[in-house]
Amino acid sequence: MAIASTLQQYLEDQDIAYEVITHQPTKTSSRAAQASHISGTCLAKGVVLSREGGFTLAVVPATCNVQMDAVADFIEGPVSIASEDEIGELFPDCNKGAIPPLGEAYGLDVIVDESLERRSDIYFEAGDHESLIHLTGSQFHNLHEDIPHGPIAKHW
Repeated sequence: MAIASTLQQYLEDQDIAYEVITHQPTKTSSRAAQASHISGTCLAKGVVLSREGGFTLAVVPATCNVQMDAVADFIEGPVSIASEDEIGELFPDCNKGAIPPLGEAYGLDVIVDESLERRSDIYFEAGDHESLIHLTGSQFHNLHEDIPHGPIAKHW
């Protein structure tokens, strides 16, 4: 499959140069980081959360879980993990479990864990289980410049 078409179009529209890194098939973001020989703290993963009136994509390092209470406080309302069916509808051109952390490309609200802003390189799923996108930290920051950031991740 390679890079999801929606993601590819979004990056092109934003004039973002990126590198695609292929790796052996994996089932999780942390395994993708291992297969690509990169730190899991530099791999951003998206977690789709259901909230009143829609969805929010929480973006955290692959080595972390989303702190649901922190997100709920931040957006001032309860959140829960979206169902696989809901995620499939929101990301129709992505494989299950390989959604990119650029919810803006898919019309979603986004919140980013502040720890990702300190990384010089960011990697993330390209929409399948065999490809990662590599951006510089400044490119990732520029894409999320107007998006809320906060302490929403907890290392596991």
